Amino acid sequence: MPRGPDGRGALLVAHYSGVVTIRLYDTSARQIRDFTPLAPGCVSIYLCGATVQAAPHIGHIRSGLSFDVMRRWFAYRGYDVTFVRNVTDIDDKIIRKAAEQKRPWWSIAYENERAFDDGYTALGCLPPTYEPRATGHVPEMIEMMRSLIERGHAYEADGNVYFDVRSLPGYLSLSNQDLDDLRQPSEEGETGKRDPRDFAMWKAVKPGEPSWETPWGRGRPGWHLECSAMAHKYLGAAFDIHGGGIDLIFPHHENEIAQARGFGDEFARYWVHNGWVTMSGEKMSKSLGNSVLVSEMVKQWRPIVLRYYLGTPHYRSTIEYSEDALREAESAFARIEGFVQRVVEKAGRVEPAAEVPPAFAEAMDDDLGVPQALAVIHTTVRQGNSALAADDKEAAVARLAEVRAMLGVLGLDPLDPHWAGEGDRGEDLHGVVDSLVRLVLQQREAARARKDWATADAIRDQLNQSGLVIEDSPQGPRWSLGPR
Repeated sequence: MPRGPDGRGALLVAHYSGVVTIRLYDTSARQIRDFTPLAPGCVSIYLCGATVQAAPHIGHIRSGLSFDVMRRWFAYRGYDVTFVRNVTDIDDKIIRKAAEQKRPWWSIAYENERAFDDGYTALGCLPPTYEPRATGHVPEMIEMMRSLIERGHAYEADGNVYFDVRSLPGYLSLSNQDLDDLRQPSEEGETGKRDPRDFAMWKAVKPGEPSWETPWGRGRPGWHLECSAMAHKYLGAAFDIHGGGIDLIFPHHENEIAQARGFGDEFARYWVHNGWVTMSGEKMSKSLGNSVLVSEMVKQWRPIVLRYYLGTPHYRSTIEYSEDALREAESAFARIEGFVQRVVEKAGRVEPAAEVPPAFAEAMDDDLGVPQALAVIHTTVRQGNSALAADDKEAAVARLAEVRAMLGVLGLDPLDPHWAGEGDRGEDLHGVVDSLVRLVLQQREAARARKDWATADAIRDQLNQSGLVIEDSPQGPRWSLGPR
């Protein structure tokens, strides 16, 4: 079922109207290429979304977050963005889970789809323009198979429909494999193949499994067919960017290309893949038992800190998960957030600048160089802190305006309404804690006034042990949450 953007989509507004050259690493070309859109001023993106057999871990969410940053940057640069992120709500894994748990397959799929939605929302990902489910597009899949059979690229056998990989010149060009050495993943029941390298687009019905009627008998779609059909439905015969994790290059994306090209589509013009989140050098996955569920992580860490941790390394890099790395991210973001809070306290609310600094834009234009862009943010924060120390309010406000503009592009502006109620009742709890802490600070100030330094220091130490950082300023003491 397609779902359109909600009110948060209003954040995607154009800020730049000059000549723009964005460069992206194209997996199919194996190099960074200048981005040239199919339609001037527009960009179309298809992202392989969740296979909803289980709740998401942070490795799953990283992909959505990486392409959220891409989508935000294109929008900032003035493009009209159409962003499609599908939901795979029927596949072998979901069916196996249903059998193991003795539950309907659709119940498992919907429960986990909601968990993914919650994870994306918690980490500040903007809603896609469309979010189609595979099960809502079986007619489009049947039409694609019928055409592929007529064109000689596919065939029916034992109620299954297979793609003939030898029928399409250029097959495996994305993954750069040799057809003679190919080992195609295969599932039980895939009988009647002319060549073991052919892959299933449609799988004949098995007892107890969901199925749909087709000209070749009842059955269910294969994983690869789903995305080819949905991309064509929502973005047409050609679109700009296809995204996903590097683990999808083969077989999924390679087989998507084969189906689409055999159908007559040009399909995607750029292929962009994000890196993994690993633990002990292994890809984070349910099967390895090393996943870190988003629903649990947001109870331990502020969601904006998780976004900083997952979204600030380069999207093509591997993130090695550790709590130490998360604590470093928390401390780094606290330095940015502390600067924002200090300027707001001194000058009131400051609106984001109309444009980001040129060095930040240059970094983002160069294959979404977020680490280099982040360095510009930290440099600007240091300049702003120096202005505060010199009591140069005008300069501090100017730096904050730039910082907010840059953080907004990355989805990390702590003053954005999305983060205002972080942690459900975060705003209410902040007010309660603020009142309690100020009572304690008044006792500390009274002790300092009577030169009872031991008591004043003891109060400050106790607050520090509680996780609060106390800073004495010309306007009086202020508190903030320290790194854990």
